[in-house]
Amino acid sequence: MTVYGSFPGARPRRLRTTPAMRRMVAETRVHPADLILPAFVREGIGEPVPITAMPGVVQHTRDTLRKAAVDAVSAGVAGIMLFGVPEDAKKDAIGTAGTDPEGILQVALRDVRSEVGDDLVIMSDLCLDEYTDHGHCGVLDESGRVDNDATLERYAEMAQVQADAGAHVVAPSGMMDGQVGVIRDALDTIDKEDVSVLAYTAKYSSAFYGPFREAVGSSLQGDRKTYQQDPSNARESLRELELDLAEGADMVMVKPAGPYLDILAKVADSVSVPVAAYQISGEYAMIEAAAEKGWIDRDKAILETLTGIKRAGASMILTYWATEVAGWL
Repeated sequence: MTVYGSFPGARPRRLRTTPAMRRMVAETRVHPADLILPAFVREGIGEPVPITAMPGVVQHTRDTLRKAAVDAVSAGVAGIMLFGVPEDAKKDAIGTAGTDPEGILQVALRDVRSEVGDDLVIMSDLCLDEYTDHGHCGVLDESGRVDNDATLERYAEMAQVQADAGAHVVAPSGMMDGQVGVIRDALDTIDKEDVSVLAYTAKYSSAFYGPFREAVGSSLQGDRKTYQQDPSNARESLRELELDLAEGADMVMVKPAGPYLDILAKVADSVSVPVAAYQISGEYAMIEAAAEKGWIDRDKAILETLTGIKRAGASMILTYWATEVAGWL
């Protein structure tokens, strides 16, 4: 008599025999509604500016950003995360352009909200690094170190102007202690209780951010190791998670995605709120570069990485391929 709990009775390959069979038993599926498109809008340009290290990604004009938002809606993408790139002359020590109602990000938020309304979840990066002349995510003290509490005051102002400009979601990415609670209070103070907070809960100090620095015209001097997480630490991310949830985070994020799938899985297993993962610029650039050389199949590699991120527990994925991949799906 054949024993069906082991070979030769048990043959897992039976469930891999045809494409239809594999589709039917697939445990993980990426859907357009899982995807969020990060997009850059640059002040003072008349045409989109290609980002050298990210083939196919540009710094948008206000007009092309509107079109990108419409295209994302048409493809079924869930959201768009906006990053502003101000003129260099407008950068200063405290990132004034980041809280100016007429600053590039606030203008772009109004543009996109007027173009697509509520058909796309409009998210705004809430950080000072694009707007400071030193490129750090906060205000510096006399010794040149980021002053956590002084920075929180600036974040509160940023949250309010971004919400006023039409953001459905604000996403504090600076990894300042207490940032979620301060931002939540600032929003509630101006009757913006419906604006959500997507916390960059576990944002690691990563070598994979390189192309992003070009994308936002970063003026960074030094590094961000005193406030972003150390790549060697895992338990620390769960402590950050506890704090963010206690302060009122509606959603949480792990960034980068690919090198930190273990962290993503730990976070996803620990919470009942939506979990985002950001497939960052370096992850994008590596696949595009290898595909350009013919070393990998570009489209299959993209889908495989996104499936891996979803399988690890992400309910939302920020990826520069969002609109393209949504079209495939």
